[in-house]
Amino acid sequence: MINLEAKIKLLAEKKLIGQHLEMTFSQNRTFELWRNFMPIRKEIINNLTADLYSLQVYGPSFDFSKFNPDEPFEKWAAIEVANFNTVPAGMDTFIIPGGLYAVFIHKGAASEGPRTFGYIFGSWLPTSGYSIDCRPHFEILGEKYKNEDPSSEEEIWIPIKQII
Repeated sequence: MINLEAKIKLLAEKKLIGQHLEMTFSQNRTFELWRNFMPIRKEIINNLTADLYSLQVYGPSFDFSKFNPDEPFEKWAAIEVANFNTVPAGMDTFIIPGGLYAVFIHKGAASEGPRTFGYIFGSWLPTSGYSIDCRPHFEILGEKYKNEDPSSEEEIWIPIKQII
């Protein structure tokens, strides 16, 4: 059984530059997105860190309690930047609005991620006193991220709001 500790953090607005695709969980195009982005990411010259952002934008009708693998959403491969003064050709800008997030550390291969997300949405969230907020969800792939390596680590950021 998974038991992850959540850290509740207040995120300040973040500016990102990257690429995006529309997809569903049943027709996952994540590999295609990253395959296109990784060779050209060095063209982003005003980045704040080397961290990569894997970001999901779900519509207001997306219902996590009644998971539908065919519900479309937008996925981004991006890097945080200081400003939008220089945007490379073929890339777009995105602003993550500030707000409250539950942050988890996923340890292990990226392909084991569904287990971690299952715990977050199926066990942690229902007893947390929070609900999902309609803002972007994202993962930060930092220096400890090694894709399918069992020692890999990534941060999972889930937008939340207090249940009143």
